[in-house]
Amino acid sequence: MDAGLTTVPEADIEKHRATAQSMITRLIVLEDSSGQSGTALAGTNRRFVSTVSTGSVRKTREVELTKTVMAVKPDDQLMGIGQHTLLYRVRRGIAVALAIADVFARGNDLESLQARNARAPLEGEDATRFKKLLNAAAYVAAFSFSSYLSQLIDSEGEPPNDIAEPDFLFDTAQDALKSLVAGLDRAIAGAKDDADLTLRADAYARLAIEGLLSRKGRFDGLGSFENAHIRIDADDFTLDGFDVAPGKKSKPLVMTFKRPEEVVGNHIAKYQSVKLAKMLMAYDFDRQLNPFVELGGFLFTFIGDGAPGTGKTTLIQMIAGLVSGYCEVAGYPFVYENFGVDQISSYQGKSGQNCRQFINNVLNPRAIGFGTIDDIDQVAARRSDDRASAGQQEITGVLMDAFAGAGTVVRGNCAFGMFSNYPENVDDALRQRAGARWLVDGPQTRDDYIDIFVLLAGKNHEIPLGDHDLYAAQEIQRAVSEEYDSYSTPHEDGLAKVWEHYRKDHGEPKTLADVGTYLHMIKEAEPRFTGRAIKNVTDAIKMRAMDIELPDDWFEKPETFMAKPYDEKKAMIEELRGPFDMAMVMQEINRYADSEFRYSDRSDDAAVEKLLRDARLRERASREMEELKKKGLWNA
Repeated sequence: MDAGLTTVPEADIEKHRATAQSMITRLIVLEDSSGQSGTALAGTNRRFVSTVSTGSVRKTREVELTKTVMAVKPDDQLMGIGQHTLLYRVRRGIAVALAIADVFARGNDLESLQARNARAPLEGEDATRFKKLLNAAAYVAAFSFSSYLSQLIDSEGEPPNDIAEPDFLFDTAQDALKSLVAGLDRAIAGAKDDADLTLRADAYARLAIEGLLSRKGRFDGLGSFENAHIRIDADDFTLDGFDVAPGKKSKPLVMTFKRPEEVVGNHIAKYQSVKLAKMLMAYDFDRQLNPFVELGGFLFTFIGDGAPGTGKTTLIQMIAGLVSGYCEVAGYPFVYENFGVDQISSYQGKSGQNCRQFINNVLNPRAIGFGTIDDIDQVAARRSDDRASAGQQEITGVLMDAFAGAGTVVRGNCAFGMFSNYPENVDDALRQRAGARWLVDGPQTRDDYIDIFVLLAGKNHEIPLGDHDLYAAQEIQRAVSEEYDSYSTPHEDGLAKVWEHYRKDHGEPKTLADVGTYLHMIKEAEPRFTGRAIKNVTDAIKMRAMDIELPDDWFEKPETFMAKPYDEKKAMIEELRGPFDMAMVMQEINRYADSEFRYSDRSDDAAVEKLLRDARLRERASREMEELKKKGLWNA
């Protein structure tokens, strides 16, 4: 968010505690009659529904949330931990929501209009504006309460599908909260145990948020709250305007981490992974910005491609292990999530929702995040692929919007990695949203194969090593320097032809105009080399300019670097960076363009192979048809 941090004093929350207590004890609400009986039919969990229309009938209902919660264990006068926690969170959430509504009122004319209306009823435009802002404050309170419950209620299991949306009221903040409490009371009624109670409450909170967001367009007085950033440390509760709450606190990460020395080959990918891990730790939680985003060179999205078994999973384990270790030292929360094929749903819209939740969890500005989409070619489909499921198409749209959409904000607290054995099957527009391309080709040289065999074989033997300097080839700086130098000329045949043509006509590039000419020639040879590709190349060049090795001792103690103020961290980084040169520019152009030609060639090869296979099948079918005709067995 652009706005600064707004703190809500505990005293402002406490003054609403009595009101919150009265709401969970007993309140009266006016509801539409649904024609549904309040008594369950014997032997079922269903209620009788009248066939007579009662849509226009409204009736009062007495809500006693405390009694409803205690009814989960009717034979026990003392509430369980789950019951007590839920009731406390509801009361606290009401008080917090009312305090946030007060913050909203102070940010516009509502507070002064309330004071004037208390002295004498407002009239004309003032009355209209007063009502509009009062409704907006009610919406803010409802959203704050629902977000509070969603973030602070922990539940596990499949959410029930019989939870109903609340009968929203937006007359005042208290009316809005009463309608939500009444809906919660109905949602948890009949819960079997503590686990079911919290599961139903959590599902209700998320349903309420969805309902509120769908009604947001009805309110035109919410502008001042859009950029609000509210943090209540006592509850570990964050509200960033109307951004969907980032979800539950992450559980401890369980993963087999890999150290950089355990990754053989993949030198540039490994080097940039180590840099990315350190970059993430430069994030400033108070400013909610990373100096690398401001200075250039931050890697928000990347795609790693390579044949099966070349080390993509190992690379993921290495990045997650490095970031997790740094976060443990700094005391920062770390979120790692992988989005896979198991989250593609057969229900319309559900796959997109799952993907959006994954994105929001990783984007959470109050944590360091790393999100991966393994086998991206199976998870997200090409938009032109009519054989892909609707769920895959939904995921493609969500990822495209999240990675480089109109509302994408890169704070520098997280990164997303896409991995695939077949990147040519990924939608072109989605693939181009990957700011960096990592060729994950695994071990390549004789030294690499000796190193990986020794590493994986272990020490349960007495076989001599022989004439070999173990792991010397895996020294990152030396290996990366050699690999970068190799990109002074293109690797792929298609790009090599463009390069030779350029050199024949123009010689070696010396100016920015020469670079632009080379880029234009690449565009003519490969139409997918668009303006977005140029942006990705320039981002990679900036990253090379920031090709600085942040000292390891900066990450051994928080106070050395990670806990310093934003401006100090930025100054420390600026001291280490240098300008980029023509060699870097050409290497990064060739690295990126190589990947486009590689993907294009693979895609063309796959298409040709399919056509050849179809032609062979047609010829075979024709021969077998003739044989059947000769035998008199063809009846067509």
